[in-house]
Amino acid sequence: MTAKRILFLLLFVAVTAAAQETSPTPPTTLPAPPPVIANADSADTREQLHQVLSRLPPQVAKTLKLDPTLWTNPAYLANYPTLASFVATHPEVPHSPAYYLENVWIPGDPSPETGGHRIWNRLIETISIFCGFGLLAGVFIWLVKTVVDHHRWNRASRLQAEVHNKLLDRFAGNDDLLKYINTPAGRHYLESTPIALDAGPRELAAPVGRVLWSVQAGIVLAAAGVGLKLVSWSMVDKDVSLPLSAMGVLGVTIGIGFIIAAAVSFALSRRLGLWQPPEPRTAAGEP
Repeated sequence: MTAKRILFLLLFVAVTAAAQETSPTPPTTLPAPPPVIANADSADTREQLHQVLSRLPPQVAKTLKLDPTLWTNPAYLANYPTLASFVATHPEVPHSPAYYLENVWIPGDPSPETGGHRIWNRLIETISIFCGFGLLAGVFIWLVKTVVDHHRWNRASRLQAEVHNKLLDRFAGNDDLLKYINTPAGRHYLESTPIALDAGPRELAAPVGRVLWSVQAGIVLAAAGVGLKLVSWSMVDKDVSLPLSAMGVLGVTIGIGFIIAAAVSFALSRRLGLWQPPEPRTAAGEP
């Protein structure tokens, strides 16, 4: 009885082992690899998106900006395979559509600003602030100079009045005063104005100074205009190079205008007899 049980157990074990060997093993399933996302900068991704949208109708970008839910709408993206492929490669774009479509302009929105526009806005703002401070400083200096000149003029007037009074007190009577007034020195003394504040005569006459100043200003402006033109030629961004070129042309034309104005002033001054050549200077000790 025991031998039969042992034989039965051995037969059962053999049959079970044979069944396990003949049964097919299920294939092992590997996990799907995660989608490959390019580790690129967001600015580069935005530039690539703009290149993709530039090959599509202009209304596509505007529609995506107005309705951001279309980024995840397969039925809509199926009409534009290139855009659908780009969105599948860059899944971060649908999460921030406002950033990636920042330069897409829609009527009613403020005009988009490029890097060149921002540079020029800051430059104009800086120049405006500098000109404002310069104007305030100029007005303040002019006021101070006016007050100081007025104070000096009052002191000179009082000094001359005191000298006149002391000189008149030295005359014994009206006859002596009339005799002094009839002399050239007396007439010049009574008709003289208060002491002038500007000590020393001007070295250059008015026509000469204005002509020279116009020539100097014209040369400086023309040189600045040429410099701006050279800088504009080296710029790659048209938003920056075009305003620089325009300012260069304007500077050159204004400089040429100053030089032409100086030439015309010189010719008119010579014709009207206003141009006086400077007097020859003699060496020290010569008569």
